[in-house]
Parts: sequence; structure tokens; C-alpha cells
Amino acid sequence: MEPREITLPLAHGAGALAAIDFGGGSEGPEVLLVHGSGHNAAAWTDVAAELVPHCGRLVAVDLRGHGRTTLDSTAADQYWRDLGDAVAALGWRRPVLVGHSLGGYAVTAATAAGLIEPAAVCTVDGLVLDDRATAARRHADWRKPSAHAELRELFRYGWRATADERDAYVEDCVRRSPTDWLNSGARPGLVRELTARSFAPDGEHGVRRPLIEEIVTLNTPNPADAVYPSVDVYDLLHCPFTVVLATRGFYAQRRAEVVALTEARPGRTLIDIDSHHNVPTAHPAALAAIIKGLR
Repeated sequence: MEPREITLPLAHGAGALAAIDFGGGSEGPEVLLVHGSGHNAAAWTDVAAELVPHCGRLVAVDLRGHGRTTLDSTAADQYWRDLGDAVAALGWRRPVLVGHSLGGYAVTAATAAGLIEPAAVCTVDGLVLDDRATAARRHADWRKPSAHAELRELFRYGWRATADERDAYVEDCVRRSPTDWLNSGARPGLVRELTARSFAPDGEHGVRRPLIEEIVTLNTPNPADAVYPSVDVYDLLHCPFTVVLATRGFYAQRRAEVVALTEARPGRTLIDIDSHHNVPTAHPAALAAIIKGLR
């Protein structure tokens, strides 16, 4: 089966998530793949090529504000709460949930909130390690204009581009990918597909997603929430939990904390992988091999 575009309706007529259905080729588990901030479902294309023969069905979603999902983020918890509706729309009972970066927290939070009862959760270089007070202080930094300027400079989030400007930008990302700190090791065609999918039509222009305002929204949750992006969220997990830690990723310098987290309870596993942060694009075969072992 060739990958196909699908939509996953949300409850109460709240819209739908765009997704890529990669199909399935066995009696293996259903697997939901969730991308990180600034990425989209296309990030999983090469992982899926390795993984789909071992899955009952394999689907990757576009979160709010990303890819071909037209919904915007107006509350900090919407993007992960949507995952419960997505799994319900698929009719899945106990899927394996795999999330990269922000998607790693998304699958963790949806499980912690009881929205999904997965067979297993796997987070790929996507952790929350601070206590609530520290996390709240760090989240406040997202409101600073300097943070917005940095995001615009690095990733052009919110940029309105003509078709020619968009295409030139996509090809420039492909050209620079071998030495890019986040794209090195990725197949050029995948960089092209992933980057092009990040532009949403806006009249005669395309808008690079997500918008800065949406990044601020999803990174400034209420510290009083029961499920919050701080280390105590893992106390709410009661299923097998695997952490894939990139040795050159965002959490490499905090490995001791990750070890402590995974050793705190039975059923938790830490797997190191020699990679920068964007493991799904740089090392799809190695990551697929890890996911095959999840049940």
C-alpha cells in the first residue's frame, strides 16, 4: 500500500488533523507517530519505509499549526489532547505511541491524562526533566521578543513567501542539509518533502508554520494543570516506557537525570543512539529497529 493522505476528525466537530497513513503489512501493533515542533508527518517517511511491514497499521499525524492540519493552537494543551481524538477516529484500542521532541511530550501527556491507553510509549529525544517551578520560569522565556527573533532567524516561522521564494528556500535547505546542525544525515528528498509540507497556502503566498504566536501558546501552559510539562508527568505513566536519547541531542548533557528517570520504575528502558536531535530523519533504520521491539 502506498502512503495516502487522510484526515482524523476531532470530537464535537472541532475540525480534523491531517495525517499520512502508511498502511500496514502484518499482525503487528498499530503505531501512531508524532513529530516535533516545526516538523510534520513527513518527518517519519523513511522510518515508515522500514517499519510498515512490521505493523498492523502505521499513521503519522500533523499536529495543530503544522503541516497540512489547518487548525491553530489557541491553548497550550490542545495539540496533545487532540491525539486522544485521533486514536479514537482510527478505532485503535492499544496502539504503540512514538513521539519525537515535542511529540515525545505529546504522547506522554495524552497517556498521563488517560486519553489513550497505549501498549507502549516511546519518546525520541523528547523529554521534560525540570520540576514545575523551574519549568514555569523557562516557559516564561518564550514570551520574550528575543526568543521570537531567534526563531524567525533560525527557522523563518511565520514567514509569508511567494511560491518562488518558498521553492528557493526549500532547495536552499536541501543544499545546506549535509552540514546543517539538524538536517545532516537526512536524505535530501526527505528534507525537501518535510520543508515543503511546512508551508500552508495563504492566498498567493505560503506561510511557514508554525507561527511564532502558536509556539508561544503551546510553550506557556498553566503550572496548576494536572498534566504539565515537568518531570512529575512521568509519575502518571503506567505502561512500558522507552526513552531514545540522542548522544548529541538536546538532553545529552542531562543523561544522569534520564538514567534516574528510567530506573525509577520497572518497565522503563533507556536506549542511546549516536545522533543529533532529529533522529527520525537522520537515522530512520536504527530508530525503526527500536520501534519494532515495542509492544
